[in-house]
Amino acid sequence: MAPSSYTRLILQERPKGMINAKTFRRDEAPVSELSAGPGQVVVKMVYISLDPTQRIWMRDEPSYLPPVQIGEVMRAIGVGAVVKVGPNTNLSPGDYVTGFLGLQEYAVVPAQQVHKIDLVPGTELIDFLGPLGVSGGLTAYFGLFEVAKIKKGETIVVSTAAGSVGSLVVQFAKQAGARVVGITGDDDKARYVKNELGADIVYNYKKPSWKDQFDDQVGQADVYFENVGSDITDFMLTRLKTFGRIAVCGVISEYNVEEGQNVGIRNYIQICLRRLRVQGFIVTDYASKFPDAYKEIGSWLESGSLEREYHVVEGLENAGDSLNLLFTGENKGKLILKVAEPGGEKV
Repeated sequence: MAPSSYTRLILQERPKGMINAKTFRRDEAPVSELSAGPGQVVVKMVYISLDPTQRIWMRDEPSYLPPVQIGEVMRAIGVGAVVKVGPNTNLSPGDYVTGFLGLQEYAVVPAQQVHKIDLVPGTELIDFLGPLGVSGGLTAYFGLFEVAKIKKGETIVVSTAAGSVGSLVVQFAKQAGARVVGITGDDDKARYVKNELGADIVYNYKKPSWKDQFDDQVGQADVYFENVGSDITDFMLTRLKTFGRIAVCGVISEYNVEEGQNVGIRNYIQICLRRLRVQGFIVTDYASKFPDAYKEIGSWLESGSLEREYHVVEGLENAGDSLNLLFTGENKGKLILKVAEPGGEKV
């Protein structure tokens, strides 16, 4: 029997620090309300991406996207199947799409807000939240090639190198012929980044000796791919070559810190002394170039030259606790919430 209702997670309270039981409210909505108007589609969710940036969206402060309002469905990027289409759309029932679909089992969205997925050899549906995803592979790709402008033979240091973006930056940089140095937070992840992803050198920043080892083995780097902030960034500002580059993808150490309590950069003067170029970016800045990135990343997947690892959690009810894994470092690879099995897409 088809369900009479579907689940969605509503932002109930803006968290202070880690996400808790009061952050989201579980809401049941009637399936009968799921209708597609002109230019709209109804999408049944299969996978939802859990990303550090969702913690930023929960804040009531200006950002690159408006904050999620109290009482709204929590914003999230997802992959799902079209189950209903309204007039004046270029999609059909059964098409798989990705876009901002929210933490919910079904979404009614403008067809122009989603991107149709075309599976190519070597890819799976889940890959469109990983190496072919906006918050995964596309972020890594444009941060590395458009912002950092990595060149063959250069040395790049990647923080959170076992994470969803960092793990792909490591591999993309190796594809470009760079020397890759990874930084991560435990020995198992360090072995994974070196042995599976192919980094040349990897450091566990929780070991007191890592900075001395860096000086002995690396010395100075051309590029730093910034994902974390904190003491690691302060250190890297003193270990970049003159005219070095920093691509600022994120600063995860500050996402759970209340406004005014963040430490910030202590070695700021090094940007001047070393004439460093520091550039933040949002992947949608490069939306016009997405097709080229899909093509190149897809070719790497088809050839089998990319490793990807997914940390999959099942059930919307586990979204809050699972998001916290990103800030405790307990996830390995891309964190995904599985909502339904692919196939059998009916309302």
